[in-house]
Formats: sequence, C-alpha cells, structure tokens
Amino acid sequence: MATRTGSARPGRRTRRPGAWLGWLFAAPAAIMYAVFVLRPLLLTVQYSFYDWNGIGASTWVGLQNYTRLFTEPEQLATILHAFELILFFSLIPVTLGLFVAATIRGIATSRLALVARTVLFLPQVIPLVAAGIMWTWLLSTTGLANELLSAVGLQGVTRAWLGDFSTALPAVGVIGAWVLVGLCTLLLLAGMSKIDPALYESARLDGAGPIREFFAITLPSLRQEIGVCVTVTVIAALASFDIVYIATQGGPGNSTMVPGLEIFYLAFSEREVGQASALAVVLVLLVLVCVLPIQRFTRDGNR
Repeated sequence: MATRTGSARPGRRTRRPGAWLGWLFAAPAAIMYAVFVLRPLLLTVQYSFYDWNGIGASTWVGLQNYTRLFTEPEQLATILHAFELILFFSLIPVTLGLFVAATIRGIATSRLALVARTVLFLPQVIPLVAAGIMWTWLLSTTGLANELLSAVGLQGVTRAWLGDFSTALPAVGVIGAWVLVGLCTLLLLAGMSKIDPALYESARLDGAGPIREFFAITLPSLRQEIGVCVTVTVIAALASFDIVYIATQGGPGNSTMVPGLEIFYLAFSEREVGQASALAVVLVLLVLVCVLPIQRFTRDGNR
C-alpha cells in the first residue's frame, strides 16, 4: 500500500516559523496597554457602581451614581459647560484655520507665510500651564485686555473676564481657541498642498473668483482634514482640564466647571471615587458619541 509523502493537503495553510515573531515584538506594548489603559478603564466602570471613598470598604449602589449625574443641576451643568466649550474649541479654530490657511496658501512663496506658520504654531509649543498663566494676566482687572479697552474709551466694558459669572466660560473658550487655531491651520494647510493646481487653473478659465474656488474646490477637497480637526478639537473641549484648572479652577462658583475638573475634585478632594468614576465613564461615552459620527461622515465622504 503506497504512502503519501507529498506536501500538506491542499487548502490547508501552513504556518511559517516566523509567524509569531511579529506578535513577540508587539507583546511588550500590548501588555503595557492592557495594564495601564484597559485595566484602569475596567476598574473605573466597576467603581462607578459603588459608593467608595478610596480607602475604606465600598458599598454597592447600582446606578445611583449615574442617576445623580443627570438629576443634580451642578453635576449636569459640568457636562453642559463642556458642550458650550465645543463652540470655542472647535467651531472658531476650524473656521479661522480655513481662512488663515487659504490666506497663507495665497502667499506661499513669500517669507511672510513662513513667519505666519511659525507664529500660529507657537501655542502648540508653549505648555498649556504657561499659556493659562499668561492669559490669566492678560484678562485680569489690570491686564492688557482691559488696558486696551480703556485706551479706546471703553472703560465701561472692562471687567475681570475670568472672574465674572457671565464671561468666565467664554474667556476660557477664547484661550482654548487660541491654543488650537494654529494646529488646525497647519493641518488644513497641509491638506491644501495636496490639491491639484490644475483644478484651480480650470476654475479660473471658467471665470471663477477666489470665493468660488474656495467653496467649489478647496472646501470639498479638505473633507478629511476638516474631520481630523473637528475630532481633535471636540475631544479637547470635552476633556478640557489644564486650561480651566490654571485659569479659573472651575470658578467663579461653578460657572467654568467641566467634567475633567469635576472628576479631579470628586476623586481627590471630596473622596467620592464612585461618583467620579461614573462621570468619567459618561465622559468617555460622550466623546465616542460625538467623535464616531464625525469619523463616519469623513469616511463616507471619501468613497
């Protein structure tokens, strides 16, 4: 009886000796990610169902911490403040970034374009703590902003911009917009550099002006870059912490309290780890709810 001495049966994939080599190289990073990202995330979800001060015994409370988030006005206000900051952190930087990037593109061969890119990107280089301190000085009662207003005869408008209940949150939003406008400008400028110049030449031959070119060619071509800018800035608004902590620490009152800062206070000052964990879980879900549609819209637009 003859025996089969040939290769493996057809249709059966043979494993190469080095197939696991890639996994071996990725193992340290995967372990670090599991230990320092996935494990804390799962523990946060677990803690959100307990009443715990971080030291003593914990008590199961079910969904009570989540219910408190949406029934207590102070807790709900922190989430609403984060959504208000989206207008400043996202809408203003992306809009200004489009305008500034289009302007720089028009003078791309001049030295002024290089200077403009450098100046606009400086906020990304400066630590946010330093930026917050600088803006605190500028917006104080005797700061440069009020001095300029007084110089042009608008003394009645001057105020402690970060200490007034009606202007504190918009003032924090202005700081965030200043930090993010440079990043958005550079991302959009990089996207504009990939647009085929022949499209603009064809549009000019058809009699299109700069505004028509912008809305017919530039804006549709930057769909992916705009999606990246909106994603980054929305996450920055919802997860804002450092600028708010340095500039106002959530005050005056709770007028600038945001989820990131509230989580910090609940966990480390008030020792309500369970409530802080519940707010952290809700914050993660809010980020996903806001970001995933943006990503899907960008992806569908590129098909």
